[in-house]
Amino acid sequence: MSQVNPLTRNARRTTNTMKKVNKVVGVKPTSSSTMTMKTRKVKKGAAGRGCGGGTRTRALGDMGVGTERLVNFSAGPACVYEDVLVKAQEDLLNFEKNGLSVMEMSHRGKAFTRIIEEAEADLRELLGVPDEYSVLFMQGGATAQFAAVPYNLGWSDDVTDVGFRPRADYLTTGSWSKKALAEAKKVGVDANVVATGDNKSIPLDAAAWDVNADSGKKSKYFHVCANETIQGVELKGLSPRSVLDEAAGGIYQGVPLVADMSSNFCSKPVKVSDYGVIYAGAQKNVGPAGVTIVIVRKDLLGKVREGTPTMLDWTIMDENSSLYNTPPCFSIYMCGLVFKHLLSLGGLDKVEQINKAKCGLLYDTIKQSQGYYDCPVDPKVRSAMNVPFTIPENPDLEKVFLQEAEANGLINLKGHRSVGGMRASIYNAMPLEGVEKLVSFMKDFQAKH
Repeated sequence: MSQVNPLTRNARRTTNTMKKVNKVVGVKPTSSSTMTMKTRKVKKGAAGRGCGGGTRTRALGDMGVGTERLVNFSAGPACVYEDVLVKAQEDLLNFEKNGLSVMEMSHRGKAFTRIIEEAEADLRELLGVPDEYSVLFMQGGATAQFAAVPYNLGWSDDVTDVGFRPRADYLTTGSWSKKALAEAKKVGVDANVVATGDNKSIPLDAAAWDVNADSGKKSKYFHVCANETIQGVELKGLSPRSVLDEAAGGIYQGVPLVADMSSNFCSKPVKVSDYGVIYAGAQKNVGPAGVTIVIVRKDLLGKVREGTPTMLDWTIMDENSSLYNTPPCFSIYMCGLVFKHLLSLGGLDKVEQINKAKCGLLYDTIKQSQGYYDCPVDPKVRSAMNVPFTIPENPDLEKVFLQEAEANGLINLKGHRSVGGMRASIYNAMPLEGVEKLVSFMKDFQAKH
């Protein structure tokens, strides 16, 4: 096996992918324009199901074992950078000559302490997380945080009324923000919906929001979902914090903004200081399922509701450096590798550039189909991560589309059961070549049918 660390190859190679991205977005190439998007054949038995350069034409299992990887458009768990998988493979049996796999070592030992500390440090560098914020590695997915948010922000030490119901405001834009709202109500929050989207747009006109004097004065937090995975609706181009501060004469100034960023986390630069809390499941953009990342402003800690389950208590997790109990060690290790990989690519500015090129190519193909394909989402809020589309004139063809796509190695394109149609999830690790293969298939399918 090669002694070259796959995560350091990027500094020494200029790939065709970044040249393609520069051409698509109109950026003049520079010597630092490198991306690890190169298609690589993988040894038999080593690849598993995942997402590579997108040249595989037959699936695994019943369709026979090949040597190239499937193009995985799953909404999550999603594809992982191949270089990261290869590095994890190299470490699997014997992590850095410690004689143990990461999955076997003590979470309180020196080796894992270094893993989790480096993961946090690299994430802080990627996102520019200020010192005034804590970074927590938790479990339970974003769904657990739907309850953790009100538990940690809704109550404070000076609340003695056992019947007290804290006020919180929610902007609901799709399935996941509605689930967060429902969970807050279960916990006992007086959850006010300021506006509800139609699954195709985002109601960012604060003048039309359902707000009153209590909205700012009594609200403990304001919750948004930054990207609705199912509907393909994303808050972008306009800071939710600026909208909030200008709403209804500034009544929300000082109210913590909470964002579920599960499906666009680390896909682009974010001004962390705009938010009181950011939380995200890892399994879309930064690693495998099992770990949830919470970034919380430190002055918001210590106000947890009495009786809050220990595993939802941010203060306890912070005081114990996310090690109160055994954490998802391997998932955290994998996230750490992804963070290093993203830094090696040039950071989130470069990552955003290639993500724009990928989604732009796909949306342009839909537009140029002259109505054969349709994306129902308002162009101003179309997600860069999740692209839903249909065949509106002949919905029966969608089943055929999915079958033929899978036969061509393009998997997990079926839309969510609540929406239907197709959905291409093109997170960070989806190479541009994978999207190119999809749009080529879409054009061929249209010509045939």
